[in-house]
Amino acid sequence: MKKVIIIMGSDSDLPVMQGAISQLRSFGVPFSVRIASAHRTPALAAEIASSAEADGAGVIIAAAGKAAHLAGVLAAHTILPVVAVPVKSSTMDGLDSLLSTVQMPRGIPVACMAIDGSDNAALFAIQMLALSDAGLAEKLHAYKAGLAAKVEQKDREISAEYAQ
Repeated sequence: MKKVIIIMGSDSDLPVMQGAISQLRSFGVPFSVRIASAHRTPALAAEIASSAEADGAGVIIAAAGKAAHLAGVLAAHTILPVVAVPVKSSTMDGLDSLLSTVQMPRGIPVACMAIDGSDNAALFAIQMLALSDAGLAEKLHAYKAGLAAKVEQKDREISAEYAQ
């Protein structure tokens, strides 16, 4: 199975990325976690991205706040899909991170999740890996069925409580 590489611009992004780490663990997807800054360690970021495919990765998840250029820098150095998690910062409640991430130039696509949306970033990465992994696809079907079952249970409970 291909792995996912999680790259954060700073260790301060780790609390946000715990959701992605938990999702990947729950699906049994191998992953690694790295810190590389688009601005402070651009050579390291480029090296991680350019060697990711050879290292057995299938998807990269990049988390960054403020200027949030990490996902674009990584995408410039790999053909692997890059999924960005703009991190909420003290500036503009993370809107700056979102806009910096989503506005990629033509030819350098980056999938962008919601601000602090690391759970969905992991699920999106898992969905991409599941395209070529039947066992992982089966786990995703079960996960989605579980989500539906929870909503249906809540519907039954609230319908019963408010029945007239």
